[in-house]
Amino acid sequence: MSINISGIGYDSHKLVKGKALIIGGVIIESEFGLLAHSDGDVLCHALIDAILGASGKDDIGTLFPDTDEKWKNADSIKMLSHVVDLVKNENVELLFLDSVVIMENIKLRPYIDEIKENIAKATGIDVNRINIKAKTNEKMGFVGRNEGVAVMAIANVKRSF
Repeated sequence: MSINISGIGYDSHKLVKGKALIIGGVIIESEFGLLAHSDGDVLCHALIDAILGASGKDDIGTLFPDTDEKWKNADSIKMLSHVVDLVKNENVELLFLDSVVIMENIKLRPYIDEIKENIAKATGIDVNRINIKAKTNEKMGFVGRNEGVAVMAIANVKRSF
C-alpha cells in the first residue's frame, strides 16, 4: 500500500555583510550573506524540513544540530541529498517540491534555473517537478527591512508501507 503525503518546511536567516549568499547551492551576487551554523542556504533548509515532515521524520535541527561542529559551514546541497537518501531507504519517493523565497532587495529571478538544476541533482527528481518562486515582503517585517531572508516550502512524497 502507498499514500501521497505533503510536508511543510520553513527557514529564515539574518542577512549580514561579509558572507556569501547561497540559495539552492548557487552563490547569489550580493554584499550580504546569511548568518548560520552551516552555509545558511535557507532554501535547502526549508526543503529538508518539508521532505522530513512528509516522511514522518524529525526536523532539520534534530538531524543536523547547530551544536555539532561537524555541521559548521556544511554544504546544504549535500545535506539535502543526504536527507533524500535517508527517506528513500524508508520507502519514500519524492514527487514534487514547491517553494517561495522571500527577499526584499536581492533579485533571485536570474538564478532560478541554475538553482532548480542544483536541487534536481541533489534530490534525483526531474527539474520540471521543482518550483521556486521569488517574492518580496512589500517592505514589511524583518524581510521588508532587508534584515533577513525567509523561505516556505512544501514537499509531496509517495510513501509505501
